[in-house]
Amino acid sequence: MTTSEVVVDVGGLRMRYGTTDVLHDVSFRAHQGEVLCLLGPNGAGKTTTIEIMEGFRMRSAGRVEVLGTDPAHGDEQWRAKVGIVLQSWRDHGKWRVRELLEHLGRYYAAYSTESIKRPWDADHLVAAVGLTEQTDKKVRMLSGGQRRRLDVAIGLVGRPELVFLDEPTAGLDPVARRGFHELVQGLADEGDTTILLTTHDLTEAEKLADRIMVLDGGRIIADGTAAELARQIAGGDEVRWSRDGQLFRVSTTESTRFVRELFQRYGEAIENLEVRRASLEDTYLSLVHRAETGANTAAEASGEDLAAEASREEVAR
Repeated sequence: MTTSEVVVDVGGLRMRYGTTDVLHDVSFRAHQGEVLCLLGPNGAGKTTTIEIMEGFRMRSAGRVEVLGTDPAHGDEQWRAKVGIVLQSWRDHGKWRVRELLEHLGRYYAAYSTESIKRPWDADHLVAAVGLTEQTDKKVRMLSGGQRRRLDVAIGLVGRPELVFLDEPTAGLDPVARRGFHELVQGLADEGDTTILLTTHDLTEAEKLADRIMVLDGGRIIADGTAAELARQIAGGDEVRWSRDGQLFRVSTTESTRFVRELFQRYGEAIENLEVRRASLEDTYLSLVHRAETGANTAAEASGEDLAAEASREEVAR
């Protein structure tokens, strides 16, 4: 659950490589405790946006504040508040899990405050990421899922206020992926840590994110919860049913009310009822297609109006 405190504040962000603009006036905010997911096809500008917020890349123009500081000028005290979990990291294979976390944690002790004690106790951190049984095992002996949990532990060892997760479950098997999701959800449920996630896994985004931003062509083309984006973009839910041997199919943004009115009108004559919720995949594909083809949103709105009218006509019969 988020609070009103703004952790990330980006306004008019632009990035140019040579004569090519890869980010165009990107603006958004993230609040404390929020899990914000950045989606987009390859080349959309996700990595560039993240690297600017992490302080690893200089922007061409615009305003960026992360935890109240411009990352371009972030000092060690600021960096101690930021955790980064990369896509892959295979160093320190000969270290044991607990001793590696203890060693890395020592670098954060100088940045401890009255409100946030750094580093995170190694034993408590090992337990928090589900590696208690592997605490004395060498890193190179861990499974893929266990190694990913250790990656998160390394990103959390300094008790960061903001964590960047870049493609966190790439290459994990379904069991390891589920375990990682439970770990991230546990962090989010505590409400203190803000998480900014990039992924190509739409199911993962829908499961973990409080809010989703879609980036394409260097621009944010959508921002909202998965449900909000589905209602705004994907054209509503699809309701299917049969009556007197005839099949019907209608798209509506108010499927619950529509089904209630349908049964009030026809009762037991309704058979084979099915409500298919608009998914994040439907929404995402629609958004990217619109952005790449320059589709007319007014025309799409007219299509939704026609669907709604069809719904009303069927209920009125």
